[in-house]
Amino acid sequence: MADAIAGGGLRTYGQGRLDSLQEVPLPHSDTGERLTPVLDFPFRDGLAVQAVRVDYEPGGFTRETHRHPAGAYVYVIEGSVMFGLDGREPVVVKAGESVYEPPGALHSVSRNASDDQPASLIAFFVLGEGESSTVYDHD
Repeated sequence: MADAIAGGGLRTYGQGRLDSLQEVPLPHSDTGERLTPVLDFPFRDGLAVQAVRVDYEPGGFTRETHRHPAGAYVYVIEGSVMFGLDGREPVVVKAGESVYEPPGALHSVSRNASDDQPASLIAFFVLGEGESSTVYDHD
């Protein structure tokens, strides 16, 4: 059953864990965030499906605010991730839980909730032709 959190902006769903993902060596960034495309299905009936794995080192974070024009379906694989959308109080999503980010919501906080343990998630996007999964807000 879905639980509304953060004023109805995010919904979490307690589901089974994904324990069979294959580890891929990823480059490190100065923020402790690593992105790896893991799925890119071609367009069918005008839609494509893409997925990105995000790995955070302890204390790692996403530097820039951004939006997902088509929305995002997020599953936390390991650890806990803090999400903040549209100026609402950030929430912590734990391994085995999922989150839906509404289309165009301002994603201002995305970080590992722990300074001691790594965290990982997979973000899925259903895109229209020519649509980008992520748009970064630059000052």
